[in-house]
Amino acid sequence: MILLFGGTTEGRAAARVLDEAGSPFFYSTKGNLQEIRCSHGHRLTGAMTVADMVSFCRKEEIRLIVDAAHPFAEELHASVAEATEQTGIPVVRYERQYPPREEGIVWCANYDTAAERMLGDGVQRLLMLTGVNTIPKLAAFWKERTTFCRILKRDESVALAEKNGFPAERIVFFEPHADEELMQAVRPDAIITKESGESGYFREKIEAARRMGIRIYAVVRPSLPPSFIPVGGPVGLRRAVERLVPGFFSLRSGFTTGTTATAAVVAAMHRLMGLGSLAEAPVELPSGEIVSLPIAEIREEEDAVVSAVLKDAGDDPDVTNGMAVCATIRLNPEHEEVRFLQGEGVGVVTLPGLGLEVGGPAINLVPRRMMTAEVRRLYAQGGVDITISVPEGRKAATQTFNPRLGIRDGISIIGTSGVVKPFSAEAFVGAIRKQVGIATALGANHIVLNSGAKSERYVKGAYPALIPQAFVQYGNFVGESLSCVASFPSVRSVTVGIMLGKAVKLAEGYLDTHSKKVVMNRDFLHELARQAGCSEDIHAIIDSLNLARELWTMPSAEDSDRLLRKIAERSWETCRPSVPSAELELLLIDESGAIRFRIKGE
Repeated sequence: MILLFGGTTEGRAAARVLDEAGSPFFYSTKGNLQEIRCSHGHRLTGAMTVADMVSFCRKEEIRLIVDAAHPFAEELHASVAEATEQTGIPVVRYERQYPPREEGIVWCANYDTAAERMLGDGVQRLLMLTGVNTIPKLAAFWKERTTFCRILKRDESVALAEKNGFPAERIVFFEPHADEELMQAVRPDAIITKESGESGYFREKIEAARRMGIRIYAVVRPSLPPSFIPVGGPVGLRRAVERLVPGFFSLRSGFTTGTTATAAVVAAMHRLMGLGSLAEAPVELPSGEIVSLPIAEIREEEDAVVSAVLKDAGDDPDVTNGMAVCATIRLNPEHEEVRFLQGEGVGVVTLPGLGLEVGGPAINLVPRRMMTAEVRRLYAQGGVDITISVPEGRKAATQTFNPRLGIRDGISIIGTSGVVKPFSAEAFVGAIRKQVGIATALGANHIVLNSGAKSERYVKGAYPALIPQAFVQYGNFVGESLSCVASFPSVRSVTVGIMLGKAVKLAEGYLDTHSKKVVMNRDFLHELARQAGCSEDIHAIIDSLNLARELWTMPSAEDSDRLLRKIAERSWETCRPSVPSAELELLLIDESGAIRFRIKGE
């Protein structure tokens, strides 16, 4: 069991991560004002003493504590540290993001120092943006100088301000995104805030004050207990939980080849700039979260540095898992760019349509941006050559879809999120069953199945009256999803939204459309074209296909309509036996989101 201390934006985020596991946990807040929804979290309210924590952890067999409380909740952090020292339970700190400490701000170690400094600087009119709980901590200032305090518009906040003797006429209330308007109304000499991070709107307060030429004082966030294990976001939290509480998540997450390659680039660049060798390389994911990957090898070669990171795909069935992804970095004075060069085991792009240069390395755009950003952190200007190689990549590529995409001699360096979240068929189908159960419980008798977020977005417009819970994503498990829906007698109507790539596989009779199980079959398309009465010209087009979606752009509109309608009809026929008691509808969706064919039956 896991005990999570929240009450913050980070607390909500941490709860969402833990909820994904499907395992029970506890979510604790001091008060009951925060609204939070979690399917597997048990809500606790009320402050805990050290003794309370120790007793609770022993009774409930807590194996991990996650501290996602406010950074200025010093008493709680100290209590957690003491309780875990007694119990031996590890603590993961879910930390928020903080902007760099900039010049032009008077940074203060604590509130006493801040009050002393502001009095010494001659501040006459202050706007406090530090919250109601800091009123007694800044009493030395506001009892001497005109001070306005912004608080939340809650009865308990007003009562606390009055209890501490703060003048009622100088209380102002929080309004979201209205910092500048408040400053214009109050006209302070200075503001004081605390280093509350991005989720505490720190940057917005600072920028508003700067626009108005107002002096800024900020209290730095207190240090956390050294025993806490810091993570910077949902990925770091999940990885920490997987490591510290094995089995809480049924499957381990991993990193993409793009993230792995970026870590190798960071390590090589760090060494090339004379900054030493890293044991772990920090990488910024597309989400902004920083994660660290261990470095397997690093060495110098003439005018270059080479580093290697082992691909960790978690429990995802990835052919590249465990392979070394290497980065060779050279500074090149002959140009001013960050260039990507061909390396051993990384595929060569031979066909257009992938958004990559034909003849160049198969390194997708998101990983390129990630690597470029990391290089420019250490080397802002000047030419840099990056060669990514995967020594075992050529052999592994034969087990991927790359050859059919025109990518030769190696794997692709890919990844849009930077993270691999594995799932099993059992877990996925179980989640679908839960979703359909919720939808039917809410009165839905029409379920719309979609392959993913893209097709769902397109189809929702066709059914504006349906509740959101009626839209369920099937991924590649078309058959399993249909069977799930069919097990609910109250479902009278089922719609399957599908895009052409999956539809071609479904039409052939494959209810699991994963590319590892089945790929586009040209012989089958030839046969369908003959059955549909298409012209002979279509067969040359089918032979030249790299991706099924290219069928949308066939020169002959008549041939296109005949073949695509036949694909839609055969897809419907494949699905029909799985839902014998409900009306079945299949929608074939084109790349623009239009529903091109609607197939219905009894």
